[in-house]
Amino acid sequence: MNTGVKITAFAAALAATFGTAYGVGKGVGPVEEPKKTEHGDHATAPAPSKSAAADGHAGHGEAATTDTAPAANLPGGLQVSQDGYTLAMETPTPTVGGSVLKFSVKDAAGKKVTAFTTEHGKELHFIVASRDLGTFRHLHPVKAADGTWTTPVDLPAAGGYKAFADFKPAAPGAKGITLGADLAVPGAYAPKPLPAVNPTATVDGYQVRLGGTLDPGKAGELRLTVTKGGKPVTDLEPYLGAYGHLVALRDGDLAYLHVHPNEGGPGPDVSFTATAPSPGTYRLFLDFQHEGKVRTAAFTVTTGDAKASAPAAGEATHGAGDHEHS
Repeated sequence: MNTGVKITAFAAALAATFGTAYGVGKGVGPVEEPKKTEHGDHATAPAPSKSAAADGHAGHGEAATTDTAPAANLPGGLQVSQDGYTLAMETPTPTVGGSVLKFSVKDAAGKKVTAFTTEHGKELHFIVASRDLGTFRHLHPVKAADGTWTTPVDLPAAGGYKAFADFKPAAPGAKGITLGADLAVPGAYAPKPLPAVNPTATVDGYQVRLGGTLDPGKAGELRLTVTKGGKPVTDLEPYLGAYGHLVALRDGDLAYLHVHPNEGGPGPDVSFTATAPSPGTYRLFLDFQHEGKVRTAAFTVTTGDAKASAPAAGEATHGAGDHEHS
């Protein structure tokens, strides 16, 4: 297999939009840079087809077909615009290594939104993940008076990424929204397969075990148990208003699942209620704080015929550069 694929600015974002993965299964030559378009020219991203969503691999080696399901029925993060709001990335092509991302949320009139409702300790939650789900960044951007958000980010490799803005406008009657926008990091891209299913993840000497169920179409409880040196950690510290923060992304289209923390704590168990929108494969990222530091444990989960007690990952070490906070 030719694992090195040369991509240029906007090429990864363009291919990701149509559900195409670079070089999975075979090598691809240099990709020409398409003509740049303004953000306002982007069409609303439709939902993946049932066949693409069902196998959890839309976007990995073949183009995904789409249908026209209403936005209200779509998982979060599949659209750059929804309910009159648009995620406008001012820096859609960050570089390998350290970059600064700038973005805003615009209303239906094209004006930057400046007023948000604080939820889980933040006005806006911002996530950047690679298309192969090997890199995860939970960032805390700073908002300027004009509604421009800014955050540093360290991306370890070239390729396609997706940025998620999870927020609730302060406008009367507004509901919570998760918008998603594509990012492209130019350079030689070598996609990696998802880590194997494993119910335990290790990070910075902590062991996190995932149990419970993630089922398509119905709510289930996910229980994560944190131990260190074989002993339960019973003094977890609140992070974003809870003793843990969980993000779930669907393999292929990176649909963003809304996962709600349940009451309890301060450990060793952290519980969440989640619903998978379809059968398939998902990557779960648990942020937890202990002794003043936030760490991320990552798992691979398959739903449908397989049980969600089949999570994964062992490489979720916070210092390895795959999972990071700022």
